[in-house]
Amino acid sequence: MTDLHDQITGKIIEQLEQGTAPWRKPWDSTNDTPFTIPLNKTTGKYYRGINIPLLWLASAEKEYTNHNWGSFKQWAEKKEFVRKGEKATTIVYYDTIERKKDDKVEKIPFLKMSFVFNQCQLQSYNPDLEIKPDRLDLVTRVENADEFIKNTQADIRHGGSRACYWMAEDYIQMPPTVSFNGTQTQTPTEGYYSTVLHELSHWTGHEKRCDRQFGKRFGDSAYAFEELVAEMSSAFLCAELDITDAPQPDHASYIGHWLTMLKDDKKAILTAASAASKAGDCLKAFQSNALYPGPALIESSRGISPS
Repeated sequence: MTDLHDQITGKIIEQLEQGTAPWRKPWDSTNDTPFTIPLNKTTGKYYRGINIPLLWLASAEKEYTNHNWGSFKQWAEKKEFVRKGEKATTIVYYDTIERKKDDKVEKIPFLKMSFVFNQCQLQSYNPDLEIKPDRLDLVTRVENADEFIKNTQADIRHGGSRACYWMAEDYIQMPPTVSFNGTQTQTPTEGYYSTVLHELSHWTGHEKRCDRQFGKRFGDSAYAFEELVAEMSSAFLCAELDITDAPQPDHASYIGHWLTMLKDDKKAILTAASAASKAGDCLKAFQSNALYPGPALIESSRGISPS
């Protein structure tokens, strides 16, 4: 039987080899349906870490239009039943076993799988009867993102042609807002905010905050790992703030490094995804007075995933 770490890493590698990343899911900014963090409908908790891209990937492959999930048993407890023939999506979480060593009991973490079904797979599901929340207009979403960024009190400076985080002086450098271009799915304004969220994710790695290793030069393993953390963290934050996401300009240049890293270390993607969720937690810790109304930021969401 294939090791569970190998299974999960293999799914991510397959996507990267196609030039795409399952945590990067651009959506049409004119669409009325927001793309958001998957939710366990029965517990009311949002999924975290690697389970976010795994469920996003399943939704994209099977064209699910609903972000609610639950296990067979959890749905049954709500008197909801999965349609015959529907296949579950695998997610993972860490459990522990106790092992006695030198008269001490050690808790050893190990990865376990769980199986969930989307609400679209239920017998009762009728897309014509589904009531979806109205999407906030872009002006309001930008105001919410502004408030979120402001509450971090990060030092953000504008000027030049690069977007980057300077760890030594602990500040973020951003190009002028007029420098950002749009795409078919992302407005220039959203391009600016998704980039700020990316750099803020790097900002969380400072020793005063999450204390991650940044690496010293482009392409070394620590540098590539940190970029992977920021990629996923900003993608998760964009989904929560309903800011249309898109790959950063240097995304393509990192894919080869990520593939090498994931093939060398089958646990790297789970570690990076967990660090990405923790980076988001760090930024949300500054949001006690935030105006953002989205449930993923209001709740202290602790769903099923590695941590």
